[in-house]
Amino acid sequence: MSVSRDEGEGAGGAAAETRRSQPLSLAQKLKSLMARRTDARGKAYVSRTLSQAVDDLPDPPTSASFALIAKLAGGQQDNPTVKTVLALCRALGDVPPAHLLPHASYDDLEALEAFENPLARQVLALLNDLPESEMREVVAHLELRREALGMPSVPDCTGPGGSASDRSRVEKPKKARRRRTGTEAAQYAADALEGL
Repeated sequence: MSVSRDEGEGAGGAAAETRRSQPLSLAQKLKSLMARRTDARGKAYVSRTLSQAVDDLPDPPTSASFALIAKLAGGQQDNPTVKTVLALCRALGDVPPAHLLPHASYDDLEALEAFENPLARQVLALLNDLPESEMREVVAHLELRREALGMPSVPDCTGPGGSASDRSRVEKPKKARRRRTGTEAAQYAADALEGL
């Protein structure tokens, strides 16, 4: 009897535990951002449009060729310069640069974006060193307050085996790729050769 991938992960086995302890790679994070953020035309970014968005930044810290972006998103290169990370993050809508770092704590983009708010940082500073029971009371109060305001609930990332990074690991099913026309294939080949 075969076990589907979803059933194996849902069982919370060793493979799922290993997956949770490994931070997302730069390539995974960049691909996810490119798919979820939109360019000036309202479409998901591809390496070419993201490269153009970097070039269109006012006073860009650096330029980023589409070939470099494709290598970063494909995992062939995983050590961009700080200026490249800053430029990509600005072009993708001011994503906190820490998100692209390989650390499980930085996988949770929503938490990093919340941390950009000075009041959120003040709340965290006030929570620091409180006993766990006090922190749980504050969390319960905030959950009730969000509900009263009609805001969506925030998934619990403190439960057994749960982590904030698990939310960002949910992957959408891949769309079927369409075939390129002859003209598109020729342009793609020319662009690939240009990047060498």
